[in-house]
Amino acid sequence: MKVQIPDALKEDMPQSAWGKILTATPVVMAVVSTMLAGLASSEMTRAQYDRSLAAQQQSKAGDQWSFFQAKRLRGAFEQTTFELLQNAGDIHAVNGAALKAATEQLASQLASAAPAEQAEQQKLKTDILTLLDSPQGQQALSFLGRNQPPEPPPAVTPPPQVQAALEAMDSSKSESEIAPIIAQVRDQEIEEALRQGKERATAFDAATKPANATIDHLEALLAQQAALLRDQASAGATTGANRSPGFSLSRDFTAARLHYTALRYEVEARLNQAIANLYELQVRKSNHSAERHHTRSQRFFYGMLGAQLGVIISTFAIAARKRNFLWSLAAVAGLLAIAFAIYVYLYD
Repeated sequence: MKVQIPDALKEDMPQSAWGKILTATPVVMAVVSTMLAGLASSEMTRAQYDRSLAAQQQSKAGDQWSFFQAKRLRGAFEQTTFELLQNAGDIHAVNGAALKAATEQLASQLASAAPAEQAEQQKLKTDILTLLDSPQGQQALSFLGRNQPPEPPPAVTPPPQVQAALEAMDSSKSESEIAPIIAQVRDQEIEEALRQGKERATAFDAATKPANATIDHLEALLAQQAALLRDQASAGATTGANRSPGFSLSRDFTAARLHYTALRYEVEARLNQAIANLYELQVRKSNHSAERHHTRSQRFFYGMLGAQLGVIISTFAIAARKRNFLWSLAAVAGLLAIAFAIYVYLYD
């Protein structure tokens, strides 16, 4: 038995491939709209992530700037104290031979002291001479005798893109001029530059830490020796002790330590400054990425609205049974939405 389709239904059925495509337009537009809504949401999520990452990086940069400021202030305080000591009296250069000679002279001045004081002085003398002859003592004396800060590890030149971005940040260029330069910097390049900067700071700390501890220890021993000599002088147990150069030994060493510490803090501050600048570059990079994803999210959203418009138009076309023109308009709107989304995803 042959099935007969009513003429009314035949009129509603599409008669060509193009007609079938237009019939499926509402479904396709609904799928495209959902896809674009998902892309818009995804881009907004990435923008929020980049903003959060920029905040974390800004916190790290703030820590480095705090270290920089604290060390600059402490270095300035040490330098000011050193200059006050210079103005208060003559400051003699500190070297191993002078320290050993002064220590021997102090020991001879306490020859008439009580046995307990003599034993204490002999122990101090042994500790000082042993410390001066040790490798750490020699390194400490070399640092104290120089009029320049300890040499930090050699700096590694960053990639050209990173260097250009850092120079742009230091200049007075506007954000619109800096943004294209920062966009060319890769995250891996900044991470590598940060790693190298941190390694320089760590290596400098490791190189100066033994000398710093030795200087503090030696200063404490010299202070004990000077205090012992002052006690004996006040008791009248020494002759001409107040005119002895041994009394100025602790003062000379303290002045040398202050000058060295000021120079060391300056080097450490500059190392922290270099790390802080790289963190600031990371912050700019993350903010630029967040702006880009935010813009893409907006444009995907506009594409989703276009697809929704196609669904609405095709729905009205079905309702009005004027499919030819209105459905074609819906299809064109959907195609434009797809093309716009592809352009944003690939090129924007």
